[in-house]
Amino acid sequence: MMEKLYPDAWVRSAYDIPYERLYKKGYRGVLFDIDNTLVPHGAPADDRAKQLFERLYQTGYACGLISNNRGKRVDMFNEEIHAYTICNAKKPLRESFIKASALMGVPADKILFVGDQIFTDIWGARRSGMYSILVRPVNQKEVPQVLFKRPFEKVVLHFYKKHRAKQKKS
Repeated sequence: MMEKLYPDAWVRSAYDIPYERLYKKGYRGVLFDIDNTLVPHGAPADDRAKQLFERLYQTGYACGLISNNRGKRVDMFNEEIHAYTICNAKKPLRESFIKASALMGVPADKILFVGDQIFTDIWGARRSGMYSILVRPVNQKEVPQVLFKRPFEKVVLHFYKKHRAKQKKS
């Protein structure tokens, strides 16, 4: 049961992912959570985020943003990014992930999903057939509903590490 919550990959930052190598493996879309995945909560797209999206577009990726935030927040971040967007996504429900896949014109199994939360981002992406990549939060300052979930995520990650260690031995 807990394996359904395990990310396909766990990296330090969305900016450390080998997107070009994954493109060569056949992935054609990248879907991101915004807050604490790319920038701190509520922040606009910074130069680093803008450069990342430029790099992704040049590689050939379709890019999207999926957020449980309202449209105003997502639009403010997306102003210079120009990605497909899904607001009020109700992650981890599958519907918004499937809608994002359709908007991007990329099958779910060819999409990389990048997020910082297990119970919304990773679980939703996995349930939708996307390759899920968990990143460490950009900032330790978080909203209360996220802070509440972090201790439970630590439990999942404890078992995830054990699972990965066992896989490497086999």
